[in-house]
Amino acid sequence: MCEYVGVTLLRAMRLPAAAAAVVAAFVIGPMPSAVPQPGPPPGQCPDVEVIFARGTDDTPGLGTPGTAFVDALRRQVTGRSVTAYAVDYPASYDFLAAADGATDATNRVTLMAQQCPSTRIVLGGYSQGAAVMDMLAGVPPLGNKIGSMGSAPPLPGSLHRNIAAVVVFGNPAAKFNNPITGSVFAGRAIDLCKDGDPICSRGRNPFAHNDYVSAGLIQQGANFAAGLV
Repeated sequence: MCEYVGVTLLRAMRLPAAAAAVVAAFVIGPMPSAVPQPGPPPGQCPDVEVIFARGTDDTPGLGTPGTAFVDALRRQVTGRSVTAYAVDYPASYDFLAAADGATDATNRVTLMAQQCPSTRIVLGGYSQGAAVMDMLAGVPPLGNKIGSMGSAPPLPGSLHRNIAAVVVFGNPAAKFNNPITGSVFAGRAIDLCKDGDPICSRGRNPFAHNDYVSAGLIQQGANFAAGLV
């Protein structure tokens, strides 16, 4: 699901018309947002919880990269319980609504910190979902063009200790030399961008934005997170 191709971002990418048409061909019709999920039952806190924000128009729930990431992480931490929370936000072409995802993710972290303080939390996101996580880290998703994406308060400092790792894919902030690895989560964050991906780099291959699973970057992100949880 190549995404994040509203008019504002297409201008930022400066793609030629033909390439822009190819990118747009991947994004047809918005999907409904995920249904909010309750906290774990009392006494059933997981060892690890992944809070993942899907990309624009991706499969409802975790999205395709998010599902692959959670599956890969589970394989890396066998013997430990891993739950997944799909950030509840539209993931539509109304990029201002990405702030809703940041608010929901913050609420989930808060809930888990209260109910399951020993659970290791992994934050993750793909493309627009990566921008959601940028907001939690206090990173403007589009450089100084944060107004194009909306904004939300960063994650309160009191919750930083609950975050074991942050893993983002196809992050638009990286295109503006503002990766999440330079944020308050430095040292426990990885910002993965496929070569040629015009969303997170100056590349001009729109197909690269769909290639995170098959290219092995999802596995790389899971390996990174597994080493920190």
